[in-house]
Amino acid sequence: MRFDRKEWFTVPNLMGYFRILLIPVFVWMYLTAASARQLYMAAAIIGISGLTDMFDGKIARRFNQITELGKFLDPLADKLTQGAVIVCIAFRYPMMWLLAALFCVKEGFMGGMGLLMLHHNGHKLNGAKWFGKVCTAVVYVVLFLLLAFPMLPEGMVNGMILGSAVVMVWALGCYVPVFCRMWKKPKE
Repeated sequence: MRFDRKEWFTVPNLMGYFRILLIPVFVWMYLTAASARQLYMAAAIIGISGLTDMFDGKIARRFNQITELGKFLDPLADKLTQGAVIVCIAFRYPMMWLLAALFCVKEGFMGGMGLLMLHHNGHKLNGAKWFGKVCTAVVYVVLFLLLAFPMLPEGMVNGMILGSAVVMVWALGCYVPVFCRMWKKPKE
């Protein structure tokens, strides 16, 4: 995969780099938080990352700045952010390790199948499907709620985590027929 040099410094891609740079800031703030205020600040970092994610796509479409690098960078920033937040929260809520394992399985499957398709017939998954976007939105909402409201009852927390896990498994299942159809396509 080659990227044109002009792609490196578009506004949406700069926003993607910014989101990736926010990850270690969030991890440090969350893991060293000694008060509810510091946890809220960590949640605010994720809120900023989420808003940046929302706007980078809108800007790219509105100003015709959709790039191959951006198509790679945006989901990478999403997955790195989600993974970091899931692991950090798992230290506070043990049930979150279930979601961490499912996240690894889902993303490993998606990445592995993407590479397999490229090797098999040269096809690639162009953008997230609607069910993948629903999964990402649900996971982000739950993660943000767990960050913003650190004193939620354990039963509610576990219910939200299990709900996210169900949505993640559902989204993974929805991608299976997509990859099956891609497999059957002729070589490019």
